[in-house]
Amino acid sequence: MSALDDFKRRERCAVCVDSDGCAMDTMNIKHIRCFGPCMVDEWGLGAWRDEILRRWNVINLYSGTRGINRFKGLAMALKEIDARYTPIDGVRELCAWAETAPELSNAAVAREAERHPVFLKALKWSQAVNAAIEKLPEEEIHPFAHVAEALAAAHTEADVVVVSSANPEAVRAEWQRFSLLEHVDLLCTQEMGSKAYCIGRLKEKGYDAILMCGDAPGDEAAADQNGVFYYPILVNHENESWQRFLDEALERFLRGEYAGAYQEKMRSAFHANLKQEA
Repeated sequence: MSALDDFKRRERCAVCVDSDGCAMDTMNIKHIRCFGPCMVDEWGLGAWRDEILRRWNVINLYSGTRGINRFKGLAMALKEIDARYTPIDGVRELCAWAETAPELSNAAVAREAERHPVFLKALKWSQAVNAAIEKLPEEEIHPFAHVAEALAAAHTEADVVVVSSANPEAVRAEWQRFSLLEHVDLLCTQEMGSKAYCIGRLKEKGYDAILMCGDAPGDEAAADQNGVFYYPILVNHENESWQRFLDEALERFLRGEYAGAYQEKMRSAFHANLKQEA
């Protein structure tokens, strides 16, 4: 039994909130300081460092593939590097695996290590990323502006649920550090299942309406799979997005006025903001 199984609805509406890159300003720093640089180091790509890091950030932060699984992002980046800069041994094998594997994790890539050296390098890269993230200064990890006020406002009339694919220990520690958990009824993290699964289970609790707040196409897809509303937090405009949530979006949602033109306006702004080509 998980906390999701035991959870009882308190209000008639629920507001779901992603953590990394949505409520917490953690996604940019992890990719800019950890993911991309570790790839450059592992594959010895220093001669093209600046351009490769720029492209890594476009793929993972600023385009329609924002929030993609780390190994899918790695495969996309290495395929491009192989075509533009220098041959990458095993890139075809890695890309095929990333497209078809039922599980994309350190354990899964480790199981492929004997098949081709590229998988061992991918594992070493992923482990180096995790180590680099662990070393990020705690003071540089914080919520976006207006998040605490937004959660408090939502919690007055709605159940607030964190729906994140991050590990539970990290989410709980970060949210606890900034006293955000006092405005949260339930934490749904990676061990409970996908975001779509968690939202689906919440629907079973009998809510009149559910709103998913997210920053990546995967969050929108999880909302769409369950037929619930989606409110986007726009990359590089996160503070303004949370201010708009406070000023107008939350009230529209709670009053049953979110559907239709307003929802489409929010989605159009979201898609336009992720305009760079991956």
